[in-house]
Amino acid sequence: MGAKTALLAYSGEPLADALRSICEPDQAGSDRLIELIHPGATWTPRAAGSLANTYPAQNVAYAASSSGVDVVSDLAIAVTYPSMLPARLIEASKGRRLVTHAMHSVVDWLAFSVWHDGELIRSLSLAPDHGILENLGEPLAFEVPYWAGEHPVLLDRDDPLDRYPLPFHPLELGEHALRALFGFILEEVPRPTDIDPEEIPMFGYEITETTAL
Repeated sequence: MGAKTALLAYSGEPLADALRSICEPDQAGSDRLIELIHPGATWTPRAAGSLANTYPAQNVAYAASSSGVDVVSDLAIAVTYPSMLPARLIEASKGRRLVTHAMHSVVDWLAFSVWHDGELIRSLSLAPDHGILENLGEPLAFEVPYWAGEHPVLLDRDDPLDRYPLPFHPLELGEHALRALFGFILEEVPRPTDIDPEEIPMFGYEITETTAL
């Protein structure tokens, strides 16, 4: 698996449905979203991208704002403890839903969170080298089979000491989380009901003077 993500979205309706509605994102609203992520920073426009740009380069971001939905991909979002998102990002979820998804294939790390009306519903962060870093709230429906042991990582069956340190592979759960939360996947065969992220346009930004998230 080579999937990487650093995504954050706000939506007043099911996120996948809202993302499908983005045809021509609003420039001013997208700019405000970047300013929310990077208060006080300076930035310049760069080539547009799409929702397929789930893990941009350092100091690069993609954002799209449309009626009922805001979505951004930015490495600043990929935090180890999703429950500790800056207060301003949580405050912006009042009256709507906030979802984050971060995944890195090099270290097999996954972190995601779901907020509703400013309240944390679920936060999970884990990696094989560090174990379960954060596990707050009740598992969401798509997680349940993983915690029930239905997706074990199969290693060397002849070596009883060769055990994967987690009950499932974070990237496997990460793909399912991405589909459940954002409506698309990166590496598995897409379903007819999945979003094509390349069809969701996003404005590009070069962050030239950054501030701490």
